[in-house]
Amino acid sequence: MLTFLSELYGVERAPALEQRLRTTLAAFKQAHPQLAVAASPAERLSHDDVILITYGDQVHTTGEAPLRTLAHALHQQFGAVVSGVHILPFFPYTSDDGFSVVDFHTVDPALGTWEDLAPLRERYRLMYDAVVNHISASSDWFQAFLAGKPGAERRFIAMDPTTDLSAVTRPRTTPLLTPFETPHGTRHIWTTFSADQIDINYADPDTLLAMIDVLLLYVAQGASLIRLDAIGYLWKEVGTRCIHLPQTHRVVQLWRSILDEVAPGVLLVTETNVPHADNISYFGDGHNEAQMVYQFPLAPLTLNAFHSGSTRHLNSWAATLAPPSPATTFFNFLASHDGIGVVPASGILSQAEVADLCETTIRHGGQVSYKNNSDGSQSPYELNITLFDALSDPAQNDPLAIDRFIGAHAIMLMLQGVPGIYIHSLIGSHNNHAGLAETGRARTINREKWEYGELARRMADPQRHERRVFERMAALIRARRAEPAFHPNAAQRVIRAGDAIFCLLRTRGNRHVLAIQNVSATPQRFEIAATDRPIGALIDLISGTQFDATISEFSLAPYQTLWLASA
Repeated sequence: MLTFLSELYGVERAPALEQRLRTTLAAFKQAHPQLAVAASPAERLSHDDVILITYGDQVHTTGEAPLRTLAHALHQQFGAVVSGVHILPFFPYTSDDGFSVVDFHTVDPALGTWEDLAPLRERYRLMYDAVVNHISASSDWFQAFLAGKPGAERRFIAMDPTTDLSAVTRPRTTPLLTPFETPHGTRHIWTTFSADQIDINYADPDTLLAMIDVLLLYVAQGASLIRLDAIGYLWKEVGTRCIHLPQTHRVVQLWRSILDEVAPGVLLVTETNVPHADNISYFGDGHNEAQMVYQFPLAPLTLNAFHSGSTRHLNSWAATLAPPSPATTFFNFLASHDGIGVVPASGILSQAEVADLCETTIRHGGQVSYKNNSDGSQSPYELNITLFDALSDPAQNDPLAIDRFIGAHAIMLMLQGVPGIYIHSLIGSHNNHAGLAETGRARTINREKWEYGELARRMADPQRHERRVFERMAALIRARRAEPAFHPNAAQRVIRAGDAIFCLLRTRGNRHVLAIQNVSATPQRFEIAATDRPIGALIDLISGTQFDATISEFSLAPYQTLWLASA
């Protein structure tokens, strides 16, 4: 820890900072001795791990805290098909559906209390959001700055508006600096994401220590995974891109070393919506940074495969994947509360292919969000649309729409890593145009929330789209959770089996699964070499269909999935 603090704040200041930190950690260990025990790094995750992504108030009913209603919905309506739950920010906030946090330390009273998380903690491994890059303009921290209180200015980044910041990477089209009135005149404050999301200044060591207290609070309140939101933007240095700076990696390494000491069972998950090489840099050396990184290229590459009927890009990219150590793995996802980022596909998909994804999104009723570039131009940043409608035009009565949707998830579930499934994907939600019209914010199209009774009625009707999608999704997820060869770190090899086929051989010990997906609307036939085929008679883990030991040629219907294992 001393090394990290020295690199961040200098060798003269570091010893005193380390002493303060050691005092904090000693008190934490004394209060929570049970957290110091953990399984070996390679076994902290398993094939059984599937994480649901949801808002804390995703479902609501009169007279009950939404966090408790969420627990009831997961158990009663969704059949406990997942092992963990990522609860999106559930703290008091002022904008961005929770990502402009007013107080990091308390649960939003509109959702409940820390105690109302108990039913979820009892059944699921929980992931909490650490919105570490910024804080609400209404927070006590920033209000103290606006009031001119001594020391408050150190927590934020005030800049002369004439400073050349053209090199700074921008994820939005909003201004980087926002003017605020203070007792000392107008100050221009760094705001990466919006005027209501004030960037925190980690060059101030007291601020870093305060944020460490926040992380430890989340651990004490039951988090077993901590998602570091927008972590790449954490440290700012004029004259640089202000993303993925060495200091940012040192902060992540410091946090990892702290958790390894006081709660080694708690894992860090970094969220960086950036090109693949930058994204995986947050693994560090495989032992000193995040245990999981979000697999951002997967969604745009999967969309490209199903739209084009070709796995060319998906195959080439997947063949390069390998976590740097058995203690790390990917967090795979196709949909989330945000849109589908296209920046991570840079260098993999051509500009024309990205443009095709954007055009298809608009044609399917979605929108496209843009970002500012350093040359003054704008380019697509994310697709704002539900995953179901991104894959199939909602204006068409496509009989293959559910098959296509399930096939896309089969690819995610067969890949090395831990799957993350947005709650809307469990029921194949369509675009929320009413919500979009109400808020005017593009991301609302993918953030509809439900009254519990109405959700229950939909799920009870076997003819409803939601029930039909859920039954298919649940069967697929359960098949995955039952198969050891789908362990997050089980060996993975891409097998070329035709342009329309995505095929992986997953291996763990003496267990082998040949996972095959047709991404096209036409039937496909292919032959598997003897060296790639599991030995003996085979069984499809999804349908239960058995294949004789002599069969090496297989047929797939449009968008069909086969997960073949030794019978």
